[in-house]
Amino acid sequence: MTEEHTAWADESVDQGGLGDIGLAHQPRSHRSKKKRRGSVGCVVVLVVMALLVAGLYLGLTKGVDWAKDFFSDPEDYPGPGKGSVLIEVVSGDSATDIAETLEDADVVASSEAFVDAANARSAEAARIQAGFYEMKKQMKADDALSILVDPGNVSTTTITIPEGWRVVDIVDRLVEKTDFKRARFEKALEDSAALGLPAYAKGNPEGYLFPATYAFAPNATPASMLKAMVDRWHQAADDAGLEEAAEKLGYTPAELMTVASLVEAEGRGADMPKIARVIYNRLENPGTAGTIGRLQIDASVNYGLNQKLGVTLTQEQRDLDTPYNTYVRSGLPPTPIEAPGDDAIAAAAHPADGDWYYYVTVNLRTGETKFAETYDEFLTYKNEYTRYCQTSKAC
Repeated sequence: MTEEHTAWADESVDQGGLGDIGLAHQPRSHRSKKKRRGSVGCVVVLVVMALLVAGLYLGLTKGVDWAKDFFSDPEDYPGPGKGSVLIEVVSGDSATDIAETLEDADVVASSEAFVDAANARSAEAARIQAGFYEMKKQMKADDALSILVDPGNVSTTTITIPEGWRVVDIVDRLVEKTDFKRARFEKALEDSAALGLPAYAKGNPEGYLFPATYAFAPNATPASMLKAMVDRWHQAADDAGLEEAAEKLGYTPAELMTVASLVEAEGRGADMPKIARVIYNRLENPGTAGTIGRLQIDASVNYGLNQKLGVTLTQEQRDLDTPYNTYVRSGLPPTPIEAPGDDAIAAAAHPADGDWYYYVTVNLRTGETKFAETYDEFLTYKNEYTRYCQTSKAC
């Protein structure tokens, strides 16, 4: 091999073997280093220029497209639309939130078109109510807005479930406010998995249909209505840290729900955490302060007798032995007795600190309740209640 050949072979390796590509069939002696360098350089320059031209063209094209998009009106359907779709406006939704919901459902062509329409009619748009609306697909954005600003177009069944109601009371209200028969709700209640009940409820929905005001869609079913109530209960339980609190207090989550239902039946407002403490003190310290290890809560007895929880009991009824009679049985009732609200669940999870074993509501009108640490103190408050009843028609 000549010196020239040796140098060319070394240069080819330095350049990653480019010297051999496409030229392997030619004798090395016929290749010119100077000519090859020139050929490669021209190719590189041409490729770079082509890329620059292509990039410039694409850049200009995209720039023109961007300018068109920026300065033109947002995409909008001409209307009037077709078909039918149910749209929900959630409480707290902004115009942008509503616009995105409408675009996702293909009611409007673009969220921007709806936002522009809402800005142009801001006073009306501000009055859009939460609820469900029957709308068409592919509507003009301004026409879609016209439907939403008219409160007459809200298609929602609103039902309020008060705190302290039993399942039977809740079903009564649902039957009253909807077109469904009782059998549909009762059947839905049997499917605890579909309802989303926690495993520790053991299939019993008592206490887990959360009391609140619900806005049900026109296509709601008994199953979806009841599930919405259980979903809302999950939220309340999570907010109160129910499971963590149960472990800390030494009870099961199911027992805490039973306590919460008793608290709901017995108290109100700021008194609830103290009532929860009385219940725990009686459960954990039987025989203390003159107690006999029983909760002695009338509402629980009423539940066991399948009657309204506020009914005044006779002594005969207090003596009847049912699983829910806390006058004759120690410990907690086997299940919740009614639906507790946020405050009652929070009170059961986070009871007040105190050595109380009794409480007496001494004024039924105001709900004033006094708490006693001893039996003698309890008798004092009980006498105060008796005097109140002598001068009040509330008793």
